[in-house]
Amino acid sequence: MNTNPKHYYVTTPIYYVNDIPHIGHAYTTLACDVLARFQRLDGYDVKFLTGTDEHGQKVEKSAQAKGVDPQAFTDEVSQRFRDLLGTMNFSNDDFIRTTEERHKTSVQELWKRLMDKGEIYLDKYAGWYSVRDEAFYDEKELKKDEEGNKIAPTGAPVEWVEEASYFFKLSEWGDRLLKFYDENPDFILPKTRRNEVTSFVEGGLLDLSVSRTTFKWGVPVPGDDDHIMYVWLDALTNYITAVGFPDETHGEFQTYWPADLHMVGKDILRFHAVYWPAFLMAAGIEPPKRVFAHGWWTNEGQKISKSLGNVIDPIDLVEKYGLDAVRYFLMREVPFGNDGDFSHGAMVARMNGELANDLGNLAQRVLSMVGKNCNAAVPQHGEFSDDDKDMLNQAYAIIDNTREHMDVQAFNLALEDIWVVIRACNGYVDRQAPWKLKKEDPARMETVLYVLAECIRHIALVLQPFMPQAMEAMLNLLAVSPEHRSFDFLGEGHALIPGTSLPKPEGVFPRYVEPEA
Repeated sequence: MNTNPKHYYVTTPIYYVNDIPHIGHAYTTLACDVLARFQRLDGYDVKFLTGTDEHGQKVEKSAQAKGVDPQAFTDEVSQRFRDLLGTMNFSNDDFIRTTEERHKTSVQELWKRLMDKGEIYLDKYAGWYSVRDEAFYDEKELKKDEEGNKIAPTGAPVEWVEEASYFFKLSEWGDRLLKFYDENPDFILPKTRRNEVTSFVEGGLLDLSVSRTTFKWGVPVPGDDDHIMYVWLDALTNYITAVGFPDETHGEFQTYWPADLHMVGKDILRFHAVYWPAFLMAAGIEPPKRVFAHGWWTNEGQKISKSLGNVIDPIDLVEKYGLDAVRYFLMREVPFGNDGDFSHGAMVARMNGELANDLGNLAQRVLSMVGKNCNAAVPQHGEFSDDDKDMLNQAYAIIDNTREHMDVQAFNLALEDIWVVIRACNGYVDRQAPWKLKKEDPARMETVLYVLAECIRHIALVLQPFMPQAMEAMLNLLAVSPEHRSFDFLGEGHALIPGTSLPKPEGVFPRYVEPEA
């Protein structure tokens, strides 16, 4: 069991390889990347996992449609998800594929344990199945489309399936799951999602079909090659595969499990918050500490879909706006957990209003004055006034406020609190007017500029997880050495040293100007 609070294990869902990466994939992985970077800077030993889900009927059909072998198909599409990691500057420590041998070994061992404990039995399945969702649905969950055809709650078509199947005794886990949720109130966030899951479980659970015989692209059931494992039992197991399961007594499993956070989209919450903890507890393995389900993006107010041709390609966004501006916008624009709308106007407003004007202009004018009036070195400072101390204390408090928000994945609130300090710095500049002090009281000017430089150092340090490249540039302008950029170096005990030479100031956040057609 992981009892050391200085370890942190965060995972994305493994992404299904039937399509190219889109904004939703980038959003989920970005949230995990920000958390992983934050925890590393805060002294944690972090494992950050992502990867691809490569089995199932949908993949088999997609490969057949292209006339290629399923493995070749998954090799190609999985690589696109790997490529996105570099484009978005994600810092994952591992990338797992469900077609890897380590995963097949892991999921077959989990199956054996469930069988040995009497949690799986062989019977026949008859019911509604969605190939697109790789999910079974109860009759009461189905809706009808405009033509009167039955469809899943997600809008996906369903088909009636009858076949021999192994079943997991999910129906016996309802009370135990509800007890687990009650004892672990933060297991599912945000709270609205927790309520949804609790209501679903309270409504009664049916035994879950966990094998298929109508296709072959999957992990064979141990001892019965006529069956392959249901894709969700296969896929969910990746989280323990990556920490060395079935070896639970050594290495990474001991260090990192149970996972601190599974980050998922709201559409796959049920699998992670109902099926997954039931599988694990049935096998005698601890469930993860938290599942966080975030919302979906729309595009200029419209639902995103391939049929509408409005799918947002994250690579296109980065090419147009710049990497760190995109990272900032996605974490800043909406309360994490809610649905959000991507719009060009909102993106440019954030870039020009908050990045260029608020933060970029603050750093540029302060460091330009330092360069011109303080011999291009960290200013000397005299005794601090009450206004100086208040400004510094606001900067020192950033990390505590940010930790509170990051602990519950409230990224936008973390950024808003940081921006409160940035705006306070701009107000301090206007009140103190160092350009006037240059003539009236040069020593006082240096103190004011020192306070501002020290505040900018704190702001840049805490913003590193969100905008690593831009904050690296800003910390370079303050001559903060790379070994002094963790959160251990926040606070007055690690303040800038007066007289330290500074490089020529350069703008970090230029204003965005729409290119001419």
